[in-house]
Amino acid sequence: MAGAWAWSPVRALSAQARPAGGQIALIIDDIGFAVSQADRFLDLHLPLSFSILPQLPHSLASARAIHRRGHDIMLHQPMEPYDTRLDPGPGAVYMRDDDRRIRQVVEANLEALPYAVGVNNHMGSRFTASRPKIAPALEVIRSRRLFFVDSLTSPRSQAFSAARSLALRARRRDQFLDTRREETAILTRLYHLAHTAITGGQAIGIGHPYPETVRAIGTFAREIEGTGLQLVSISRMLADPGFPDTGLATSTT
Repeated sequence: MAGAWAWSPVRALSAQARPAGGQIALIIDDIGFAVSQADRFLDLHLPLSFSILPQLPHSLASARAIHRRGHDIMLHQPMEPYDTRLDPGPGAVYMRDDDRRIRQVVEANLEALPYAVGVNNHMGSRFTASRPKIAPALEVIRSRRLFFVDSLTSPRSQAFSAARSLALRARRRDQFLDTRREETAILTRLYHLAHTAITGGQAIGIGHPYPETVRAIGTFAREIEGTGLQLVSISRMLADPGFPDTGLATSTT
C-alpha cells in the first residue's frame, strides 16, 4: 500500500501553501461494543479522540482503557434520525421527549461516562434539525463545561448554531472518513481534510473502528510528517478561540 502512495497530495498541497501547516483532529465514533475496538487505533500512538456510545456492555470499560492511554473521550449521544428503520440505540433522545426527559437522558449518559470532555451526536438527522429539541441537550453540555461537535448528519442540522448561541465551545465536522469502507477512499477523504487544514488552519474528521480506517490513518500520519500539518486532539483544537467553521454535510443519518 505504501508504494501506491509514494507521491502524496498532502506534500504537494503543503509545498504550495503559504504558510504551510494546519491542525487536523480525528474522532473515532461508535466505541463501546468491545474494549478491543480502540486497540488498533491506540497502537498508532497518535493523538486521536474517541467517542463512546452510552449504555453498552463495554462503554465504561472502553472509556477507562482509553483514558489510561491519555486520549480524549467524548459521549457519542444517540439522537433520533429521519430514517425510522434505524435504531439509534440505548440512551437516545427522541422528538417525542419533553425537555425534562431530554435533560435527564443526557445527564445520565454523562454520569456513566466520567472521563468525557465533550459530546457529539450519533445519528440524529431529525433531532438536530429541531432547535427546540436540541437546546435542552446542549444546555446540559454547557452546564458541565464540555464542548460539542455537530456530527452534521444532515444539512438541516441546527445543533452547531444553537450551541454557538449558548456560548458553547462548538464545531461542525468537516469530513466523514469512511462512508466507503475502502482504504483508498478513506485516504482521499483524509487528503480533503488536509486541504481544509492547509487553507483554513484546522479541520475535523470523523471515522469508525474499521480496519480500513486505522490503516488509512496510519498511512496518512506518515505522509504528513515534515509537511507542517499536525494531528491534534479535539480538546486541544477547540481550546483555540479562533477556530474557524468550515463544516459541510455529507450524510443524512
